[in-house]
Amino acid sequence: MSISVNSSDRVCGNGIQHVELLPATNDVHGGVIVDMKDAMDAQHFLTLLRASISQWRREGKKGVWIKLPIELVNLVETAVKEGFRYHHAEPHYLMLVYWIPETTNTLPANASHRVGVGAIVVNDKREMLVVQEKSGRFQGTGVWKIPTGVVDEGEDIFKAVVREVKEETGIDAEFLEVLAFRQSHKSFFEKSDLFFVCMLHPLTFDIEKQELEIEAAKWMPLEEYAAQPVTQKHALFKYILELGSAKLDRDYAGFSPLHITSVFDDKLSFLYLNRQQMQCLSSLDQSS
Repeated sequence: MSISVNSSDRVCGNGIQHVELLPATNDVHGGVIVDMKDAMDAQHFLTLLRASISQWRREGKKGVWIKLPIELVNLVETAVKEGFRYHHAEPHYLMLVYWIPETTNTLPANASHRVGVGAIVVNDKREMLVVQEKSGRFQGTGVWKIPTGVVDEGEDIFKAVVREVKEETGIDAEFLEVLAFRQSHKSFFEKSDLFFVCMLHPLTFDIEKQELEIEAAKWMPLEEYAAQPVTQKHALFKYILELGSAKLDRDYAGFSPLHITSVFDDKLSFLYLNRQQMQCLSSLDQSS
């Protein structure tokens, strides 16, 4: 539960003194969140900030989060000089943090990973949907690769990979499974990277490539994809081929999404699991 915190009453020699504080809510981890909205000059902000920190320290609060919209950028220097540090930034705001107690700082770090997806799409002729990109590390190399992209904020993995295929090639496809994923580090802006390799079933077959990012797109026989020097040289390309072949020919089972509800806040999410294996185990349990 969030509780508004806007003022405090202190007992002084002449009675009760009303002290104005920054508008804030208590978080569930023993800290407070200050969501600044109204314009304020730096000196007034400094006065309120110092009074607020003193009050929160007496109350035993831990972390302080100040969310500053871009319109209040004039307050950043004041907060930093009082000991706040940058946590993360979004297009419309900057988040600053401060740890009050003289104990180990347990505030969580900023999001550490970017999530990407790659689509293995194979038609009934055992041809894989591949593209050549106009930019990036493969620009001008002649390398054919599977469609890839980044998951948008608030977007599910299985929806993102379907979207990327549609955007890059014009192909409508049905998500089947996550076949594997790769974790790498020191990638985009020094962040780590999670890349999910997904299997999709094509629903349409006429390619309409994206002009902005894609140089060419086509259906390529698996044998031709395997013969590329890059496929023979680089493990990721090699395993993409092997994963697709294993799914087509050897009953390889990946992970598919199961809709679940959080026990904490009733939010819907997806749990990715091997349904085939789960069904087999369930059948064995029922027969024993």
